[in-house]
Amino acid sequence: MTIPRKGAEEARNQLPELLDAAESGRATIITRHGRPVAVLSPLGEHVAIDAQISLQALEGSGHGLWGNDSAKDLDAQRDEWIR
Repeated sequence: MTIPRKGAEEARNQLPELLDAAESGRATIITRHGRPVAVLSPLGEHVAIDAQISLQALEGSGHGLWGNDSAKDLDAQRDEWIR
């Protein structure tokens, strides 16, 4: 399916109709001087991207990452950095 294109001036004049189209699930590419510059698309396509992902599934996944004694290893790395 090809996404319809509208020039910036035409899009400004047809904004209510384009918003109705977005609510109905249809996107529109906005162009300036024939070049695409923006997309007016349904919000549902972007909400999932902005949703925060739970880190709970990663709980404990770093166990042993710094060895048996992480405090000792971190102190050694700090000492190395200071030198």
